Amino acid sequence: MIRTAAALLLLAATAAPAAAQSPPLGAAESTPGALGLMQGFPPTRAVRWDDASMWAFPNTRWAFSHWRELVPTAAIRRGREPVTVLTRKDRLDIDQLRFKTLRGTEISWADALGLTYTDGIVVLHKGRIVYERYFGGLEPTGSHIAFSVTKSFIGTLAEMLIDEGRLDPNRPMASYVPELANSGFGNATVRQVMDMRTGLAFDEDYSGRGTALTDVTRMGIAGGSAPAPAGYKGPDGSYAFLASIAANGAHGGDFAYRTPNAQALGWVIERITGQPIAKLLESRFWAKMGMEEDAAIQVDRLGTASSGGGLVANLRDLARFGEMIRTGGRWNGQTILSRRTIEAIRVPGDVAAFASARYPGLDGGSYASQWWHRAGGQIMAMGVHGQGIYIDPRAEMVIARFASHPTATNRAINPVTIPAYDALGEFLSPREVR
Repeated sequence: MIRTAAALLLLAATAAPAAAQSPPLGAAESTPGALGLMQGFPPTRAVRWDDASMWAFPNTRWAFSHWRELVPTAAIRRGREPVTVLTRKDRLDIDQLRFKTLRGTEISWADALGLTYTDGIVVLHKGRIVYERYFGGLEPTGSHIAFSVTKSFIGTLAEMLIDEGRLDPNRPMASYVPELANSGFGNATVRQVMDMRTGLAFDEDYSGRGTALTDVTRMGIAGGSAPAPAGYKGPDGSYAFLASIAANGAHGGDFAYRTPNAQALGWVIERITGQPIAKLLESRFWAKMGMEEDAAIQVDRLGTASSGGGLVANLRDLARFGEMIRTGGRWNGQTILSRRTIEAIRVPGDVAAFASARYPGLDGGSYASQWWHRAGGQIMAMGVHGQGIYIDPRAEMVIARFASHPTATNRAINPVTIPAYDALGEFLSPREVR
């Protein structure tokens, strides 16, 4: 039986945010090795699913790098293709790069990695690794939960199906998934769902304040991210949870970030293709791109993939995916994404609709096709606790990062991350020589 306090530790995208200490331990002091997490046979300080301890910081610093040991997942195989080698040209001077955060504090690049509780980071410049670091429990061959970075993979699959003429973005969701007809999704168009401009009775609040069973918590229970409290009568499985979400306002209004949009989009994709999300990610990307390691995606008790935040992958493989998009969909001598799909991903969303969200560092930005857009043309996949793929076409730079920040929302992390990436882009590709 899960304790009421532990119930507040569920999901951020597929589960709840980690509960932060006040003040939390720093990055160096909270590594699994420093704290003795999951060490010994049996471990003396265990991190578990059944008591929700996997969601409590600093346990998250071990859990996020060992996700497949904690929750059910479906495999995403890399296939038999040779690994596409990423060449290296290490820049040893990056750690000393200095910049100001959005709060006006001057720090170094190395400082930023600690402040954001980075578990691993890879920087590509013109396709070559110029910087790569790992901390805590993550290893170069390991995997890490990507949380809502998953959404951008799902949005990319949707744009591929649109290009192939198999998905009409202007049709209502219920025309593809009739089970959604009586839900808040029923008359929303696919495009409104892709751009997160739906009117749904769902509050993406990771704090857990006010009630033990927030919308995010209930989504996590349905998706299998944590056990249900005794006597819980909510939806069993992700599909049932989606069908239970009511409407709240008109569709097509302002941007509102809600993970169920991505989960519902994944359901539509599965219905159209007749394949589970794991197999689509495998056949469309992992088995074709020479990925380094197998990946996986979290599934619920019925085997339904968490399209909103369940991807578990290797860091370099996320960098490969980002570089493929930066270079126009071509990779390893193959066309992975058509020119029209790449153009669709790169087209910004409605800036006015996004403005009310007021995300730090994203002034003039937008959201479209499950990707974040900055005013300068950069596009991002972002997941809670600091996960991300950052693509800067002008600087010819791609960054992939895994992290385990004590705070779930990127509103707390971007004031450091965004100016750090801007400074690095300028450092690697000064404007005067671009």
